[in-house]
Amino acid sequence: GVATVTITARDPGELTATQSVSVTVKQENQAPQPVGSIPAQTLNPGGTAEINASRHFTDPDGDALTYTVTSSNTGAATVSVSGSTVTITGVAPGVATVTITARDPLTATQSVSVTVTAAPTRLTNNNGGNNGEPTWSPDGTKIAFTTSRDGNFEIYVMGTDGSSPTRLTNNNAEDGSPAWSPDGTKIAFYTDRNDRSPEIYVMGTDGSSPTRLTNGGYNFQPAWSPDGTKIAFTSYRDDDYEIYVMDMDGSSPTRLTNNGGYDGQPAWSPDGTKIAFYTDRDGGRLYVMGTDGSNPTRLTNNPDGSPAWSPDGTRIAFTRFAEIYMVNVEDGSGLTRLTPNADASTPAWSPDGTQIAFASTRDGPYEIYVISVP
Repeated sequence: GVATVTITARDPGELTATQSVSVTVKQENQAPQPVGSIPAQTLNPGGTAEINASRHFTDPDGDALTYTVTSSNTGAATVSVSGSTVTITGVAPGVATVTITARDPLTATQSVSVTVTAAPTRLTNNNGGNNGEPTWSPDGTKIAFTTSRDGNFEIYVMGTDGSSPTRLTNNNAEDGSPAWSPDGTKIAFYTDRNDRSPEIYVMGTDGSSPTRLTNGGYNFQPAWSPDGTKIAFTSYRDDDYEIYVMDMDGSSPTRLTNNGGYDGQPAWSPDGTKIAFYTDRDGGRLYVMGTDGSNPTRLTNNPDGSPAWSPDGTRIAFTRFAEIYMVNVEDGSGLTRLTPNADASTPAWSPDGTQIAFASTRDGPYEIYVISVP
């Protein structure tokens, strides 16, 4: 509104003089407001997308706006802004949240965000079969995986860029679930080469000296303890699928779970104090327990599977509805989806924690891909 303010001066003789001033009180400054939403973006590495920020904000006061932009994961997507034009560039496979902020002359702000996915990098190329169950070598230079390119599932190893695939097993049975020993000298795996009953073996990283560790029942999904002294695994031997642990030579198998359903997919925490696993006791959930089976604690509330600890032990990657997610271990917070419409499975972290390998049918048969991690 408008008001006239009158100021009167008076001397001792009661003589006066006045001055008036017109005062206009403007409406309180209002922050910019968002307009609509920005569609999610999917880019190939090196590809770009442009967003006109002025179409996604309005200012109630009619002020001119300026814009800034940030990326939550510059390993996946970088950003820049010129005037109101925001440019997003895919860098490497992964997911980033791009936040655009509008600012008026009085520094009031408003932000909108868009999810940007840089398409994952494909490491395998069909070769007449399916490829899956990737697992990184401890030194981060190789990936072991299973493939049916030779007619039945065998274990191969390749470079982390997909180069030099080399066959490690060669028999008429099914071999799978490769797991590197922490010192990088052995690979544990399951095979049904003995009477078609899955058993756990260990071999050299060149496929030499395969040695049987289990005997009887159905035994699969081996997982090494971080110190290399024990192997956790899934076993059907007591009329139920449960998780067991044994010494690295196969001795002293000990049952860790006792549930009237399926418990499996064990994964050791990097510090060796916990094991994450899948269970159907609540309709299909991820749990974490002590390495002696104590204190099983539910981590997720959806039908999730294939848990994989981050190297620093703070997060777990997993599958949910055929996509890869990750979550903070401490309290289940920070749920982040890493893949878009990928029909993905079996995530595996790189030793440096910057990438996740996984299997996907996004391009047809199951192939192995990698993405960067925020």
